[in-house]
Amino acid sequence: MTALGPAIWGTTYYVTTEHLPPDRPLLAALLRSLPAGLLLVAATRRLPRGDWWWRSLVLGALNIGAFLPLLFLAAYRLPGGVAATVGAVQPLVVAWLAVGLLGQRLTARVALAAVAGVAGVSLLVLRADAALDWLGVAAALGGAVVMALGTVLGKRWPAPAPLLATTGWQLVVGGVLLLPVTLAVEGLPTGVTAENAAGYAYLGLVGAALAYCLWFRGVRLLPATEVAFLGLLSPVVAAVVGWLALDQDLTAAQLAGAAIVLAALVAAQTGGGTSGADHRVRSGGIGRRARAGRSTATRA
Repeated sequence: MTALGPAIWGTTYYVTTEHLPPDRPLLAALLRSLPAGLLLVAATRRLPRGDWWWRSLVLGALNIGAFLPLLFLAAYRLPGGVAATVGAVQPLVVAWLAVGLLGQRLTARVALAAVAGVAGVSLLVLRADAALDWLGVAAALGGAVVMALGTVLGKRWPAPAPLLATTGWQLVVGGVLLLPVTLAVEGLPTGVTAENAAGYAYLGLVGAALAYCLWFRGVRLLPATEVAFLGLLSPVVAAVVGWLALDQDLTAAQLAGAAIVLAALVAAQTGGGTSGADHRVRSGGIGRRARAGRSTATRA
């Protein structure tokens, strides 16, 4: 189920370039986050308590307020292949951060899988004639870093409230942070067509409310590194959408890249990523049950 989130995000580049107004990355990020967040908060009727006021601010700023405008800036200024290739470094960044913040080990298998993931994404979506815009490259790299930090901190801080509520908090925080910046830089939206409105609605309801709920659920249940590798599905889906909707060709090199990405994803899921803190939590529970079983057998 967690993999459905990145799969949905794989449609973002298509929707942004084909159905949204040009050169409005901040507006796209704002309309993707704030309405969806308000809808989830209204549905759950839950507000943060205690430490979760400032934790929601931090996570919302990282996962939404900083990540979304960087994502859309990269989408507008770079070919989709370049943006996806730069963003594919996120699993490696998560693995590094998890060493210090979660006590996980960075195994050789995970490191190699992360490098293979970047290579596979580059084969899948990168074109030889792709133009490099350094602001776009910086935005894509910055987006990968802030999302990685948000993923690791989300794992470090177990949420006390239902999933829909905590997802809504983060979306609202990100949207509120984006609102004044959007008005100052891009101004009020003008000339929004019905097609644009449908694109914004899709990104908000499906690309934010649904996809982020699935993603944050995965952060709760799975080791952070394994969750991050699932994000590699996004460029795979983006390539498939381009093939289906835009009549783009899929070459042998692209198919090989997709195979490498999927192999890297599987290797990371089976590569002992639950070492460290996550592993101690799980093994501790198993150990307690085993000791209890032995004690019962002895008494019998």
